[in-house]
Amino acid sequence: MGAELSKTSMMDETSDEPPTSAVLLDNCHFSQVVFNNVEKFYVPGGDVICYYTLTQNIVPRGKDWVGIFRVGWKTTREYYTFMWAPLPSDAPSDTAVQQQIQFKAYYLPKDDEYYQFCYVDQDGVVRGASVPFQFRAETEDDILVVTTQGEVEEIEQQNKNLRKENEELKASCASLEKQNISLQKDLNKTQELQNSLESLRSNTEKLELELNSLKKENEHLKELDDCREGELHQLKEQIQNVTSDKERLETRLKTALEHMDQLQSQVLNYEKEVENLSHMDHDKTEQLESLKEENRQLRLSGTQQQQNRDLMKELEEQKRLFQILQTKKNEADEENQKLREENEVLRHILQAGEVSSFCVVSPAQAPVPGPGPEGGGLLFGNPYCAAGANLGAGAADIASIRKCPMCDEVFLEEIETSQYEAHVQSHLLKCPVCSETFEKSNKQVFDDHIFCHGLEQF
Repeated sequence: MGAELSKTSMMDETSDEPPTSAVLLDNCHFSQVVFNNVEKFYVPGGDVICYYTLTQNIVPRGKDWVGIFRVGWKTTREYYTFMWAPLPSDAPSDTAVQQQIQFKAYYLPKDDEYYQFCYVDQDGVVRGASVPFQFRAETEDDILVVTTQGEVEEIEQQNKNLRKENEELKASCASLEKQNISLQKDLNKTQELQNSLESLRSNTEKLELELNSLKKENEHLKELDDCREGELHQLKEQIQNVTSDKERLETRLKTALEHMDQLQSQVLNYEKEVENLSHMDHDKTEQLESLKEENRQLRLSGTQQQQNRDLMKELEEQKRLFQILQTKKNEADEENQKLREENEVLRHILQAGEVSSFCVVSPAQAPVPGPGPEGGGLLFGNPYCAAGANLGAGAADIASIRKCPMCDEVFLEEIETSQYEAHVQSHLLKCPVCSETFEKSNKQVFDDHIFCHGLEQF
């Protein structure tokens, strides 16, 4: 459980897991990294510094790591905790390099089992292992050890034997290492050859597929070539036809250009005639200018002759309409002048406040203008005065009234003059341009009058 916690803590710190392998101990290379100054035991609660030497037989890489393993481990997946191995500074590749790593106390084992340091490369293969050590407190037995001279000599002899055995093991490891390197090279070459063979097979299959595809494409291209030859023959015939059409069109274009020159001279004559017409009617100047612009645009097309004829017809029609409108305008002006004179008479009557006396008669009796002093002294008599059957019979029932000259409606004396005038004005239409008045019953004359003002603006 402690090992799992340490692994989790280290993963949190490094944010990555070390590369491991299921390679057994027999296939590891323990002599490429040598661990130095390894203590027999380390006191719990303190940091541990691991010292090691990188020999010239190993090339360190970025994912190499140093782990603490419990003695008896089989694969590199059984590490307790680990630290990433720092890359050495620039140094010759044929010399040994001294390195060190510090393990924090928090991640170290808490039991008194035997552990050892192991250097693992980024392929998950062990490249070196230290002697076993423990994590426990220091005791008096560890401080003072008393031995006899014979025991010392025996220990020294054992050390000599162990050193000799160690040298033999190192030599054997070196020999095995060389054999392993040679086998590894042969294995790599075999693997490369096998990969090359597989690649060649794959390329051969691809080439065969491409060859088949090229054959099919070649057949398709031959079919397309036959079709293209037929299309080329048709294109040649079309080119010949287009050439002959071009010659005919050039001839027609030349004729059209000559005809255009004639039309241009005619257009110039038309322009002179239009200018003369513009002097006859100043109100049509702007319309003639637009016609000139249309004539210029028509000059660039091949159908300007017909359009000029249409324009001349339209101009003649407009002149005829203008003459008709002018005649109507003159007639309307004459009638307006008469109405204006009548309105002046009525206006004088209203301004003077004259009152016309009418005899109260039955509706069946027709009003008759009365000459004499009752007419108010008017030159043509009072048009609002009417008498009964007998003017001299008596004036006992005579009442003073006013009569509308438009609708013959009778207004009593009690009716205010402003109301009477408003009634009379309701029968009239006033021009908003010249203030001339017209009867509503003759609205067509009023509309023609307004239309003539509209023509004057052009």
